[in-house]
Amino acid sequence: MGNLPDNLPYNPGLRPFGPAPATAVSPFTLGTMRALDSPSQMESVLRAAMAAGINHLDTAPGYGPAETFLGLALAALQRDNLAPPGGWRITSKVLPGCDLAHGQEQLRAILERLGVAQLTNLAVHGLNLAEHLEWALHGPGAELLEWALGEGLVTQVGFSSHGKPELIEAALASGRFRFCSLHLHLFDQTRLPLARAALAGGLGVQAISPADKGGRLYDPPAELVADCSPFHPLELAYRFLLDQGISTLSLGAEQPEDLAWAAALAGPSAPRGGSGQSSANEGWLNPEQRAALGRLEAAGRARLGTERCGQCRACLPCPNGVPIPELLRLRNLAVGHGMETFAAERYNLIGRAGHWWEELNAEACRSCGACLPRCPLELPIPELLADTHRRLSAAPRRRLWG
Repeated sequence: MGNLPDNLPYNPGLRPFGPAPATAVSPFTLGTMRALDSPSQMESVLRAAMAAGINHLDTAPGYGPAETFLGLALAALQRDNLAPPGGWRITSKVLPGCDLAHGQEQLRAILERLGVAQLTNLAVHGLNLAEHLEWALHGPGAELLEWALGEGLVTQVGFSSHGKPELIEAALASGRFRFCSLHLHLFDQTRLPLARAALAGGLGVQAISPADKGGRLYDPPAELVADCSPFHPLELAYRFLLDQGISTLSLGAEQPEDLAWAAALAGPSAPRGGSGQSSANEGWLNPEQRAALGRLEAAGRARLGTERCGQCRACLPCPNGVPIPELLRLRNLAVGHGMETFAAERYNLIGRAGHWWEELNAEACRSCGACLPRCPLELPIPELLADTHRRLSAAPRRRLWG
């Protein structure tokens, strides 16, 4: 990705993250699940994040030693009188399912590791199942969140979710949460309507891992590079999400140079050859970038031809529980944009990540044909699922954490 630009003027363009009086966050959030080799590594990444204009930090007890290392790094910067204007905004998380006493113990431990008296944001981590939502709204989780707010230990509460759109919609409609972290990607726009609704309701919205889980865009295949030319695929993906109004994008950095894009994308776009900045009403995508996105979509459509899944979800529910749209989305990426490495990684995590990812792959299809009359594109869905399995099935990749 290149080195961090020297002396780059940065206009943070802070964005609301929840209803007033919630504090504003930078367009990029530092995810802390990667800089885990040593406290000094975390400190160097944190210093680079601050130099890049980042004021929002995302961590969790489940990220190995991340909270401990981050607490040490924050203390080191504090000794040097270094902090973003208005201070750091910090998000940490609790897993659903614990009782009140255990949840209270977890939160106190989080604060101790980070060396802070209050979290800006506390998220229910992985609100992926209906029972998780029940826990947060009516069970011990509801008591925990109320206690945390009442004691002044957190400013606001929200959730992260890898769950189905219907579950996320129910969580947003509950009125309990002030922010959410969702899988929102240029190459997976399924949850964008939910994000837009949340933003319209004044909630903060964070995009989870738009570079890595969004398609390994830091290491794009040749076809994708050509499709996005003259822009880097990652730049287009970031600008697309920010142009949609997404509050902040998670960027997991292992080394300072991993923050180069956060530093370079300092604000709304301008035509090539311009200043790199434009008036706020021109947005994050200039005409050339919008044209590149159009060419990208057209190239994918051309390669897929009549086999392109439109992701309308009309094929659901499958009698055998096959997540048809998600599997065919991976096929779209592999065939349409040469993203076979990423698609295979995701495909081979199916059934191996619990409620964090799909549980059934294309082998669960019994060719019953129930989906066929529902598909508006008249796709041969069982055949495409079988082809997806042939293309992508391989040895699984180890998950980064958990």
